[in-house]
Amino acid sequence: MTPENPGVLQAILFDLDGTLVDSAPDLGYAANLVRESLGMPHLPLADYRPQASNGARGLLKVALNIGMDHPDYEQRKSLFLKFYEANLTTHSRLFDGVVEMLAAIDAAGLKWGIVTNKAGWLAEPVVAQLGFAANCGALVSGDSTPHPKPAPDGLLLAARRIGVAPEACVYVGDDVRDIVAGRAAGMPTIAAGWGYLGAEPDLSKWDADFIAPTPADVLPLSLRRTAA
Repeated sequence: MTPENPGVLQAILFDLDGTLVDSAPDLGYAANLVRESLGMPHLPLADYRPQASNGARGLLKVALNIGMDHPDYEQRKSLFLKFYEANLTTHSRLFDGVVEMLAAIDAAGLKWGIVTNKAGWLAEPVVAQLGFAANCGALVSGDSTPHPKPAPDGLLLAARRIGVAPEACVYVGDDVRDIVAGRAAGMPTIAAGWGYLGAEPDLSKWDADFIAPTPADVLPLSLRRTAA
């Protein structure tokens, strides 16, 4: 963004899990391996999918019905992360339409980046292994700033790394915390309707500027918002 053109779109930022990458199969598998280690049967992937954007906390709540205050939580979390690290992209893939969406953003001369609550030691290999790191202007992980989403810190850091003002960015995510973070950062927001959607699947309650049913809708909505 330049002072003369405060509404001009320059970059689109994305959440990772549930927005760009369908990582639920590998996350659910890791959670099931924790259950298996305790002599429990596997749960169906459908049970894990709504919580796949919430990391170990969400997955272990489904798998074992334990929270962060449980005395075994840290041990179970460490085991979950061990299993997940060994299978980061075994079954994960980019959502249908994401490759084309990113290509359209590149073709429009815009920058794009990723802001995720996933720890960097997991996020970086996921992005690299799935082959879409080359044009990524910034990858900000959950441990890149003291306060992850819904705090705006990561989004503001991504904007600085890309070299644009927050107002010149749009943030796209599949969880209500993404919208909260985007608004706190002063960025227009888009709810990713194809994602996991978390505990509140009614996107009309998220207070996003727009809802994108598919990745193909993201660029047109971004241009529409910043031109308004």
